[in-house]
Order: sequence, then C-alpha cells, then structure tokens
Amino acid sequence: MPSGPSRSDVLESEALHLIREVAAEFDRPALLFSGGKDSAVLLRLAEKAFAPAPIPFPVLHVDTGHNFDEVLDFRDRRVAELGVRLVVAGVQDSIDAGRVAEPTGRWPSRNRAQTVTLLDAVAEHRFDALFGGARRDEERARAKERMLSFRDSFGQWDPRNQRPELWNVYNGLIRPGESVRAFPLSNWTERDVWTYVERDGVELPPLYFAHTRKVFERDGMLLADNPFLHRDPDEPLVERSVRFRTVGDMTCTGAVASEASTVSEVLAEIAATRVTERGQTRADDRTSAAAMEDRKREGYF
Repeated sequence: MPSGPSRSDVLESEALHLIREVAAEFDRPALLFSGGKDSAVLLRLAEKAFAPAPIPFPVLHVDTGHNFDEVLDFRDRRVAELGVRLVVAGVQDSIDAGRVAEPTGRWPSRNRAQTVTLLDAVAEHRFDALFGGARRDEERARAKERMLSFRDSFGQWDPRNQRPELWNVYNGLIRPGESVRAFPLSNWTERDVWTYVERDGVELPPLYFAHTRKVFERDGMLLADNPFLHRDPDEPLVERSVRFRTVGDMTCTGAVASEASTVSEVLAEIAATRVTERGQTRADDRTSAAAMEDRKREGYF
C-alpha cells in the first residue's frame, strides 16, 4: 500500500498555505531574514510558494552590527541568487539617532535594541505583515503565538488579543497602522528544520557545522573570539571543534563542542540532546518566560 505524506510534507504544505494566504491578504508583507537556519528554510519555502515567479515581497534584515561575517556573506549571496529586494535596518543607525542606548556591561547584546529599529522600519516602509521563523518549541512565550499573530498600532503583542485559527482559516483584517507577524514554522521543531534541510538540500552558513574556532568560556557558554566582548583575565582563548545550533549576535550566541560536519551527523547529535538550541546557546534567552513575554509585548519579533 502507498504510504501517506511524511511529516515534512505536511509541515511544508501548511507553511506554503500560510505564505500564499498572507501574500494574498496583505498589501506590503516582508520576510524577516537573519541568515540563520530557520530563516534560510523560510526563504526556501517562500521561493517554492511562488515558483516559477519571483518572491513578491522584500527581505528585511534588522542588522545589529554584531553579526558573524559568515552570516552576512550568506545573506547577501542568497538574496542576490533569488533576485529579491533586501531592506537592511541598522541598530547602529538607531543608536546614532538617539533612539536607543548602546548596551554595556558583561553581556552588551543589542538584541533588545532591535525592537525600536524593527518598529521604525515597519513604519518607514509601511509593512503590514512580517514573516518570521519563530517556532513554538523554542520557549513558552513563543508557544502562545498564533500562526498569524496580531500587533496593535504600537507594534505590541497581547496574547489575549489573538484571533482564533480554526481549520487553517486565518483572519487578516487589520486597521491602518496595525500589522501581523506570520509564523509558517510555528509547528516545526529543531529536528523538523534539520530534516527539511536534508530533504530539500537547503544551504546554510558554515557556522552550523563543526569547524575549528578560537573560543572562550563564560557562564558555561563557549563564545567566539570577537571585538565586541571584553574577555576577563580568567577567560583564556582556546581552539575547539565547535558548531552553532542557532545564529545571533556574536555577543550572546554560544557554540557547542561538536564534530558534526554533515546534516545527518547534526540530526544524530540533536536527537541525543535534552536542551533547546536557544536555551543552550543564547545568553539573551536565558531569562524567565515572563521576561520574554514582556519583550514580545514591547514589539519584539
């Protein structure tokens, strides 16, 4: 007997449906693209949703200025290959304009400062829908999101003010100034993402695979040597074989010791772990669920 569709097939179909629905219902959508594995898969899904036509909306990158060079190179190459318009909103521009203050201290991450830069870009370009690569398995605040997540005219999210989503029917009606975040990967897990990467041949930045890098340990995390963090005397540099499970700022994204150099080896590695990628490797996400929810209420992705 013929077998039914695989889990990857079902997840892909659900994601393509949402992407096409948002493109049809909204006037000025954009796709948030960080260069990480989730946004790389999201970009591939957008490509497939409209092929052979080009992707009918721009790609938006909120650039903190603390990115890995490999990620920026990957971003520029992918958007050039697809012929899609790239909009870059810089946190440094927000700092220079006095819109946000430069973070300082032991963890000078600009991630929270991204909120102002993002909302300014939404207002400037009049985006009414943003595709994001967030998944519900990442942490509890994200688990409260709908596939189509409503934002008020201040860019704020209220979990009590979300629309029902029955039988994949989405309500995209909004007033001027309001917007939504669309999360086609909501029901995916980290393993689902890597399974799809293997099945579809999705290219990723080399950071996701084992490589030798100079790192130092801070609070149980292996951080890449970079010009944005001051190392203490008890934080010597060492060379290790590492890879990154998620990609964010160099100031807060930790690596994991690994020899996994292929997708199949990565899949075997994450099958044995009991810690989410963000919980293990993102210092800015080592907060309570309530703290993350507060960030989302302020307009965070």
